[in-house]
Amino acid sequence: MKFNRVIVWFRNDLRVKDNVTLTKAVQSGKEILPVYCFDPRMFEKTELGIPKTGYYRAKFLIEAVADLRDTLRELGADLIVLQGKPEEELIKLAEKYEAQAIYFSEEVTSEERHVDNFLETNAYAKGIATESFWQSTLYHLDDLPFPVNQLPEVFTQFRKSAEKMSEVRAEYPNPISINYPGTEVIFSSGEIPKLNQYGLEESMPASSLVLGFDGGERPGMRRIQSYFWEKDLLQNYKQTRNGLIGTEFSSRFSAWLALGCISPRTIYYEVKRYEKERKKNDSTYWLIFELIWRDYFRLISKKHGDHIFQISGIKNQMDSWRRDSADFQRWCEGKTGVPFVDANMRELNRTGFMSNRGRQNVASFLVNDLGIDWTWGASYFESKLIDYDVCSNWGNWMYVAGVGNDPRENRYFNILRQGKNYDKNGDYVRMWLPELSAIKGFDIHQPYELSTSKLKELNIEFGKTYPHAMVEMEKWV
Repeated sequence: MKFNRVIVWFRNDLRVKDNVTLTKAVQSGKEILPVYCFDPRMFEKTELGIPKTGYYRAKFLIEAVADLRDTLRELGADLIVLQGKPEEELIKLAEKYEAQAIYFSEEVTSEERHVDNFLETNAYAKGIATESFWQSTLYHLDDLPFPVNQLPEVFTQFRKSAEKMSEVRAEYPNPISINYPGTEVIFSSGEIPKLNQYGLEESMPASSLVLGFDGGERPGMRRIQSYFWEKDLLQNYKQTRNGLIGTEFSSRFSAWLALGCISPRTIYYEVKRYEKERKKNDSTYWLIFELIWRDYFRLISKKHGDHIFQISGIKNQMDSWRRDSADFQRWCEGKTGVPFVDANMRELNRTGFMSNRGRQNVASFLVNDLGIDWTWGASYFESKLIDYDVCSNWGNWMYVAGVGNDPRENRYFNILRQGKNYDKNGDYVRMWLPELSAIKGFDIHQPYELSTSKLKELNIEFGKTYPHAMVEMEKWV
């Protein structure tokens, strides 16, 4: 069907390249109205008293929306920016500009689906067509070798079946131009909000030792160009991906993937080009392997619904979790007295980023050593992580908590052993814990082993300059 005017509602697909929703709209609409709606519910305080979307995550989002607007303007269009509940504001916009249809990307989790259902109901009542498109995964939902309700509960089974029986679809081409209504129709496209509008301020300057994340499709594509082609880092990805320091040990694509500034298919086909033109090895495969993991968490979320947010998880397994606010706050602030945990938490708070290795360790510590409600940790990550992805975040936390689809019963991390394996000389801890920086070598991971005279010489006093450990660290020795 051909429509005179179609609204394209951008969500977690803030790009022009390989965007099926935009492509379909351009094909079926004479005029296109691209829209982004800032939903105030995304910035409200959670039950933990922290904003659902914190400073670094919000900053990245605002940058991505601004970048999308610039790209659309280069194509002859614009991005209309709304503020309010999308299920209400999009209907008002459609009525105001006589749009006949609203196109958008399909999401899988309950808050987003709740919005979709209300939007579709409201639109139907007004005679406005709606259509949603699946595009968040590497493998398309319709191309899987099984329906979602029969998705294997073990990742390896899913991966092997998908790799053997499914193909990655071709990317959608970039539109050459987008036919946008003239200024006689659209008088104002709206202002992109500022961070302080949501009460968000940077608590302290971010370290210069981390990658400066800029939101948007163009910065995301520049990162691909730099990581793959200019610095040729993909060939060693599998060996370096568990690093802790610097900007180049991992791809860092996750932030752009989370908001859909780049699509998983774009990365996949760039890897394939790299394999053809440069090198094919375990590292090139491993990056695709990580994209398949991302698919799996999204599909698990679609299969199990709200169980991924419940304390019993998808295993429906209840444990006696503690809800000690004071202990949880020490974990949040990086004041547990366990240097490797504290360094990772402080990096998160200062930058919005934490390595995969760090995430596993701090989660294991909160859940297995402190016994604190894992959903609190997942909620804290939701606020802080610049690359927060609802499905991957809650799926990984379920794993660590033992209530996800993990064939291993106990995912426990020996923090000292992890420090020895990944930060043997203590350089990472030294970077984020300046109060311990005078301690040489691996001793910084276990300052309690130092003599009283040595601690005094280094001006370290437990309980004052650095907290007492919340657990007995001797169990890891």
